[in-house]
Amino acid sequence: MKPPARGAARLLSGAGLAAALLLPAAVPAHTAPHTGMPTADGKKGQELPAMPSSLDPEAEEANCTAASREKAQKQDWSRQRLDLDRLHGHGTGAGVTVALIDTGVAPDAAGLDGRVTAAGAAADDCVGHGTFLAGLIAGTGSSLAGVAPGARILALRGTDTRGEPSPALVAEAVREATEAGAEVIAVTVALPRRDTDLTRAVADARRAGAVVVAAATPDPPSRGGTDEIPSRVYWPAGEPGVLSVADMLPGGVRPDNSLPTTGIDLAAPGAGVVSGGPRGDGHYLGAGASVAAAYAAGSAAVVRAAYPDDPPDAVTRRLTATAYPADIPQLDAYAAVTTVLGGSGGAAGAERAADRVTVRDTAAADRAVDRATLFLLLGSAAVLTVLWAAFTLPRARARGWRPARAGGSSED
Repeated sequence: MKPPARGAARLLSGAGLAAALLLPAAVPAHTAPHTGMPTADGKKGQELPAMPSSLDPEAEEANCTAASREKAQKQDWSRQRLDLDRLHGHGTGAGVTVALIDTGVAPDAAGLDGRVTAAGAAADDCVGHGTFLAGLIAGTGSSLAGVAPGARILALRGTDTRGEPSPALVAEAVREATEAGAEVIAVTVALPRRDTDLTRAVADARRAGAVVVAAATPDPPSRGGTDEIPSRVYWPAGEPGVLSVADMLPGGVRPDNSLPTTGIDLAAPGAGVVSGGPRGDGHYLGAGASVAAAYAAGSAAVVRAAYPDDPPDAVTRRLTATAYPADIPQLDAYAAVTTVLGGSGGAAGAERAADRVTVRDTAAADRAVDRATLFLLLGSAAVLTVLWAAFTLPRARARGWRPARAGGSSED
């Protein structure tokens, strides 16, 4: 007979193996983001042209971003990371207007027609960047939908025709968005210096009930400038109450070429992101804090539609309180809409938003845990049965299948 300790060790080993095989099924998994998405260098998957955030100011004025002849063949990692397929089962931002302050938006762009208001210069998007971001916020399509495909876009120009921003243009655009009653204002350009007029415009927008989302930094320049840049605050992201959003890679870290800054509230996908442009129905790759801010603005629109009575601070707090915990909290659009926060959802409730008590739609995860627990118990029982048989059958055979006598030897 093997010593009891060794028999117990074998039992624990078998049970441990069963647990190791079965327990992973009990954990509701967030799948790793798909990193084999199309890239500009063509190393993985299909090659797509890059969408610039500005054009060379010395180039010919008529030299706008060319229409892309390529189309993405699959959903990129950013949409998978934000779990948009599940999110749209809970809300699409219907009835909410998002003011987008960038290079303008082409009203008839693919996936946006009928839901863009763009007056004057804002309807002419030579750069294409604003239209690209509008697709991330409110675009439609089976694989490249935006975060809030039911929302409307109010296009406003915060730059000149070549994509160069100015405080005066951004401040004027914020005022226009406020007057139009936009529930969410996305400022996807970033200025290196604070401007008094812009500060007032942002404060007025917040008092009027708008959620203001801003890029934490300018997008890295596509040409020149390799010297190290000291950390600084950019505007209007640095204004009180503004949700400052930075870009992140699939691994959750900021890109190496990101401009350093402080006071970031949220990180969102901002590299290798696919969307459309103002001309044609092809696709481009975009990157930078502007892309991340567009995703956050779309998420804010879905939250506003789902919780129409929440004030702006509560919406912002919901986005940050439900974010994936990290050095910089990472946007989780699905959790922002489905998580039930403590309190009434007003300002007092928002202060207690970190005390998340329940997540809606957890039935599937609970069933997965129950199934895995059952499988674990059955697996452990099977292991015990095998061990019992391995120990008792040889001894029973040696006794000629006679029952063992209590206190006696089986060798009689």
